[in-house]
Amino acid sequence: MFPDLTRDDVFRIETQRLWLRWPTAKDAPAIVTLAGERAVAEMTAHIPHPLDRRAVDEFLIKVRGANSAGTGLTLALARRESPGSLIGLIAITEADGTPHLGYWLGRPWWGHGLMSEAATSLVHAFFAYACGERLTVGALPEDQGARRVIEKVGFRWTERRATPSPARGGPRQLDWFAMERAEWVRHRAMAEPRPASDLALAS
Repeated sequence: MFPDLTRDDVFRIETQRLWLRWPTAKDAPAIVTLAGERAVAEMTAHIPHPLDRRAVDEFLIKVRGANSAGTGLTLALARRESPGSLIGLIAITEADGTPHLGYWLGRPWWGHGLMSEAATSLVHAFFAYACGERLTVGALPEDQGARRVIEKVGFRWTERRATPSPARGGPRQLDWFAMERAEWVRHRAMAEPRPASDLALAS
């Protein structure tokens, strides 16, 4: 799904305020603390509360393997002034044969537009560099923060349906959104000047 460019752990995306980089073992404590918080975990389908360190270690091995194989791309979010300190995660993985966007952000950084900035950049990488054709994303109807991100990036609503949520004990009703390549092109053309976003390889 992703090209050779993304398959090395020196790959990163830089935005105006963020680095999106491969996650590392050093990120595990921050993931346990931030993703394991109830307010964050309960908005997701796969993050349990409380969150176990062993599960996080296994997750990091799995996603780094997928990054290397190009079957998905999971990136840690960090502020540019502190690139080693994870504040969230964002990923594109396959769900039911369709590339799917997922993300979470630590609660201290909610409300500042950081996830919209990160999602815009990763969606751009998917369509521009991975030659993607269609991308989906889901959100709980009551998760207004996630919906603002989804709408700002340019996704359109498609349906509401029961969706497996293993960490929540069973299916939950999610609103699903999609973006086709042609829609991405139109959205980029209509958007105001975008935050600077550059692909970079660390030396």
